Amino acid sequence: MALQDIQTARTIAIEALNQFDPERNYAGPILDKLLHRTDQRQRATDLVFGTIRNRLAIDTVIAEFARCPVERVPVKLLNILRIGAYELIYSPATGEYSVVNEAAENAKAVAGKKQVGFVNAVLRQIARIITNRQSPLTPAGVTLTLPQTPTTGCEFAIPFLPDPQVFPADYLSTAFSLPKWLVADWLAEFGFAKVWQICLALNRRPSVYIRPNTLKTTTQKLAEKFRQADIDVEIVADQPTIKIKSPHEVTQLPGFAEGEFTVQDIAAFEPVRILNPQSNWTILDLCAAPGAKTTQLAEATGDKAQIIATDIDSQRLKKVEENITRLGLKGITIVAYEQLFKNSIFKIRYSKFDAVLLDVPCSNTGVLAKRIEARYRLKPNTIKQLTKTQNDLLHTAAKIVKPQGKICYSTCSIQKEENSTLVKEFLLQNPAFYLESEKLILPSADQFDHDGGYVAILVNR
Repeated sequence: MALQDIQTARTIAIEALNQFDPERNYAGPILDKLLHRTDQRQRATDLVFGTIRNRLAIDTVIAEFARCPVERVPVKLLNILRIGAYELIYSPATGEYSVVNEAAENAKAVAGKKQVGFVNAVLRQIARIITNRQSPLTPAGVTLTLPQTPTTGCEFAIPFLPDPQVFPADYLSTAFSLPKWLVADWLAEFGFAKVWQICLALNRRPSVYIRPNTLKTTTQKLAEKFRQADIDVEIVADQPTIKIKSPHEVTQLPGFAEGEFTVQDIAAFEPVRILNPQSNWTILDLCAAPGAKTTQLAEATGDKAQIIATDIDSQRLKKVEENITRLGLKGITIVAYEQLFKNSIFKIRYSKFDAVLLDVPCSNTGVLAKRIEARYRLKPNTIKQLTKTQNDLLHTAAKIVKPQGKICYSTCSIQKEENSTLVKEFLLQNPAFYLESEKLILPSADQFDHDGGYVAILVNR
């Protein structure tokens, strides 16, 4: 691509958002098709994901301080405003002049002089009403300040957020761009202080964590390889996991092509760790795609366990095969879901399993920082529909686990209905099983930030 054809991160972000519909598609694939046109890939990604994550808060600021209801703004201009407002509020290191000036230039490319003046006026008004683009969070400034990190926020001159003491669900929903009904559910279960931390974690820029392939390397050796390549990393305490502290494309990291690691969040690491699979087990991973936990099972058992991997989504099952091949694992057999219980040889050989890993489809409420579209698609009846699927899968697993065998039930949800309540109901219906252990992991924005999730180990008596 010629130098003059290279586009800025903001231009790419605007085009991605213009194509994005939270109800119909996903931002990642749209962005992937555009990133080759810029040399600011990481920044363009942050602009798109950050704007989508914080869209309700951004739209509230635009409507409140520019007296401009977002419904009345043409989409192409609105996305320019949203990106500009996102940078003013959540990227305090970016110069105000640069934000406003390029927004006006981008408006010029899609609209007339009048609209350029409108975009310029709206963003300048927002900039004027901001008193501190990165201020310490204080109880006194709670209705003035949009949180950015656990300790800082963007402070405005005029209070515009609901009072959290009077309207806690309204405040958290607006400040963190989350569905009010979902926040209200969490408040009833966890209380305000804990829910504030959950919301902050679900709006963080999530870190990338690496799980070393212990069949090929060690945590220390891989960390040293990264450091020699001038990649800033930190080893997670009490876990064989490495945090990548500076932005890098994962496939370009040293050791990726050689199969020395897999990307896996701290919370996602827990189900297999708690299951503690043994090398002489026969294990079924019933919802395997894209394969992070499947390959973790193989690595944890020295690639000696017999592991069957399947998934109802045949396209995503191909990703499991790609990961197995890259990591050099031999003990995993992929079986198409529709053939799983029809194949007579399979029935004879694998009629009962020592363990079934059941990482079920779920609401994703523990991983909203990464699955950014989910917050716009979730409805209360969505969870009811999901629990039926989860219950059916759990009963399927119960039929194929041998006596003393284990079901490892896991979700990336923090909803009680999908987790402990569903497990309790299963145990009442299936007295042959008992609960060995369970763990709810709430998302965190601390030093070693992570997603949320749940895991329960159920044992067949």
